[in-house]
Amino acid sequence: MSLSGKNDIDWAAFAAALGDIETIDKAPLVKQKSRDFFWYSPVLKRKLSGCCGDLVACPKNEKELGHVIVTAHAWRIPVTLRGGGTGNYGQAMPLDGGLIIEMTRIDEILEIGPDFVKVQAGCNIRRLNQSLRAAGRELPIYPSTERMATIGGFIAGGSGGTGSVDHGMLRDKGNIVDLTVLTMEAEPRRLVLTGEDIDIVHHAWGINGIILAMTLRTVPTRDWINCIASFDSYSAAFDAGLALAERAGLHRKLVSTVDARIAAFFKKLETRLGAGRHLLLGLVARENVGTFAEIAAAAGGRLELSLDAAEMTAAELPSVSEFSFNHTTLLVLKVDKTVTYLQVRVPAPMDSEKVAALNEVFGDEVLMHHEFIRLGGELVGIDLPVVRYSSDERLYEIIAIYEDWGFPVSDPHTCIIEDGGMKHADYRHLAAKKRFDPLGLLNSGKSREWARVKDMAPDEIEALQPDLEGG
Repeated sequence: MSLSGKNDIDWAAFAAALGDIETIDKAPLVKQKSRDFFWYSPVLKRKLSGCCGDLVACPKNEKELGHVIVTAHAWRIPVTLRGGGTGNYGQAMPLDGGLIIEMTRIDEILEIGPDFVKVQAGCNIRRLNQSLRAAGRELPIYPSTERMATIGGFIAGGSGGTGSVDHGMLRDKGNIVDLTVLTMEAEPRRLVLTGEDIDIVHHAWGINGIILAMTLRTVPTRDWINCIASFDSYSAAFDAGLALAERAGLHRKLVSTVDARIAAFFKKLETRLGAGRHLLLGLVARENVGTFAEIAAAAGGRLELSLDAAEMTAAELPSVSEFSFNHTTLLVLKVDKTVTYLQVRVPAPMDSEKVAALNEVFGDEVLMHHEFIRLGGELVGIDLPVVRYSSDERLYEIIAIYEDWGFPVSDPHTCIIEDGGMKHADYRHLAAKKRFDPLGLLNSGKSREWARVKDMAPDEIEALQPDLEGG
């Protein structure tokens, strides 16, 4: 019987065909492995709550993974790859049911070099960073969900995070050195992608290749200090954040500003912060803490917290990175299930007065939260506001207001890749899907455009890209 109700497959026979490879068929566990953080969005929560795979396979090495691929291809079974399940847009939700491949056991750290690390896709990011720091290195960029997330999931679905204020986005040249990918074919090919070819699989949500391993750039680790300053107004916090992110010669891992109405949900910090204060969060090198305090004071703020990692642990506090990016929304959602969020870019040159004016327009309906990052080498802001949800119609009215004010929005309320941050089809992704996954089994249903181009030759699909860029 199919748990998803979408596949006429004898799943017991399929599991037997996998031999000694561990599988999971218990309905509650399969459902758990079929979930990511799609429920951040009330729109996706309605659409995707019924999505479920039929069987989970748990290969523990490349040989077993290859056998799973060969067998799934022979049986024509839809396949969804899963890491830590920390995605926000339903990227890892099996829309067509089928097989879920749990990657977390393929998790070896293969080599730590002088300025790089070779690692398998299922490795937990916190464990990877801990191993790197023992060697005096760390990842330049990692997500706020590093406790749970796998590095393969981050490369497949992520774009930036902690570290992006100084090191840019994952796609920036040199951050990903290479990707080792298995194709979804009768005889899977093992490909090592470098240079521009990395971009055909990175941030493609796993629709066109199975990321097995990767080589990533590393940077020197530093004595990072968790800093928090508080302010009377959000504009002052924003100005201080901008000054901190712009200041040359500093080592920063995080610069984040949070509206006081969101900070009220930071229960682990409530004994250390004054009520009703807007926050600047930073991870800065120990030698730059004085500069952090000076910048905060110049904007009318006061330093509330300055602790290293060991002191944070002793105080039973998580890193300030766990109050940033999408973790901020999560902390509110744990208390108030009615809210949601958006992803908004504040282009350069950033203007706190414009941010403040927009804040006045929204009032209590939209609570602002900005991350300062480098995008293509340029400092920009990413607003991840907490939105008090009332209806889909109002949600998209809010999006339209942001865009009318010159703040582009990446829609996090869709699981279709063309409708999210890209807002269009990437035909390079789809041409690669035709080459690497000709039956369209990988993460099926996530690309609307695939249905139109799947019968075309890869070169024909790729040729559509200039037409898109030209207009």
